[in-house]
Amino acid sequence: MSARWRLVLGLMLVVASMAPLLPLGLWSVARGWYFPQILPATWTLEPWARALSPRSDIPEAFVTTTAIALAAAALSLVLGIPAGRALGLYRFRGKALVELALLAPVIVPGIAVGLGIHGVFLRLGLTNSALGVVLVHLVPTLPYVVFVMSGVFANYDAAAEAQARSLGARPLQVLWHVMLPAIAPGVAVAGLFAFLVSWSQYILTLTIGGGRVVTLPLLLYAQAGAGRNDQAGVLAVLSLAPGLVILALVARRITGRGVMIGGAG
Repeated sequence: MSARWRLVLGLMLVVASMAPLLPLGLWSVARGWYFPQILPATWTLEPWARALSPRSDIPEAFVTTTAIALAAAALSLVLGIPAGRALGLYRFRGKALVELALLAPVIVPGIAVGLGIHGVFLRLGLTNSALGVVLVHLVPTLPYVVFVMSGVFANYDAAAEAQARSLGARPLQVLWHVMLPAIAPGVAVAGLFAFLVSWSQYILTLTIGGGRVVTLPLLLYAQAGAGRNDQAGVLAVLSLAPGLVILALVARRITGRGVMIGGAG
């Protein structure tokens, strides 16, 4: 397939992916949009001005959502990289059960997970707090990180670490100069998944945050349920923005190849 056709197919895929989101963008700049109108009759930036005004809850919710997603992604990486290394490099009895246990929170409905954890967090004093929301977000984010890193470490050449140690490298030097450069693309992918999964959480945030920890998904559901399509459109666009920005920033890193992945020199 020629480069021109690959470009055309890529653009068609992007258009097909973004087409369902187009009405959300139109709602955010429309004043009334009713059937059978194909396009809004009146265009206005009033929804954006209202959403970004100092009296709006949206800017604070945006900051809160970003901080929680970053914290959840960072904690998921801290816990998930060692777990992924163990699953990817070693064979041990009960490995299949461990993998099934990691998948369980993703398979079980979020409301069941949230209600089950709520009682525990209530006793620990973690409900209605940002810390509790960050911790509960580990439930859906950690499996993604572990399984991505497990795949990365399955193709990782651990012999390079032994060579570095034989040359006098200390454990931290091996970690920083040998392992991390090799797994960096996988870490970027895992961190991206964790951030986006945490960013879009609604049920777990509402259950543990109790409505006191206000994030963009909570506001989006509230505005959509109230029939405020213009504000819901603004919130939907804001909710999509970080994923697109992060994907653009890490695209080159994601497609890069570590020096020890797959035996590459």
